[in-house]
Amino acid sequence: MLKNIINLFFPEICAACNAFLLQNETLICTECRHEIPRTNYYLEPKNEVYKKFYGRIPVEMALSLVYFQKNSRVQQLIHRLKYKGQQEIGTAFANWFSADLKSLEKFKTIDAIIPVPLHKTRLKERGYNQISSFGKAIATDLEIPFTDNILVRNVYTKAQAKKNLLARNNADSNIFDVTFASENYNKHYLLIDDVVTTGATLELCAKALLKIPNTKISILTIAFTS
Repeated sequence: MLKNIINLFFPEICAACNAFLLQNETLICTECRHEIPRTNYYLEPKNEVYKKFYGRIPVEMALSLVYFQKNSRVQQLIHRLKYKGQQEIGTAFANWFSADLKSLEKFKTIDAIIPVPLHKTRLKERGYNQISSFGKAIATDLEIPFTDNILVRNVYTKAQAKKNLLARNNADSNIFDVTFASENYNKHYLLIDDVVTTGATLELCAKALLKIPNTKISILTIAFTS
């Protein structure tokens, strides 16, 4: 009753299309859930994300959950997740796809989930890492530890300079580094991010993680854009 009264004066809107949510809808309306383009890459080991990293870094598997296009529902959701503090969007994506991920045999070998980190200055500015809610929900659903203290970002950059910096440092970079002990050896880590485009950031993160002896890397992002 109270929720109905609140919704009467402050109606909840869909995070993807801004339409008013119906009483039985939460965060994302039913139409958007049907229209958001799934990649189904979890069914295709040699998918487009995997091909991005082939020959660049050794990966056990690589996949994205949905396609990202400009002016799309997915762009709206990622924008709200990244810049508007709506961390529940990351949780929603995780809960939506965790059953698919759980069906993969290689996921059963993952020892920990590691997010692409923000520099401490960026983290202070934003107040949160946009991929953490997604990673923590995946960790809970799949009963895998979420670890955000192994991989660190050493370099702080403004968004405008990020692409150029990544390009300059792609071969030999100190943008990312790792802090580890012997208990981190011989592990299979799932590296996660919100969107993969060129793959440069994830490649640098993976190369840093591969400094840990006998490490295996898999990659998962919410969205994929070519």
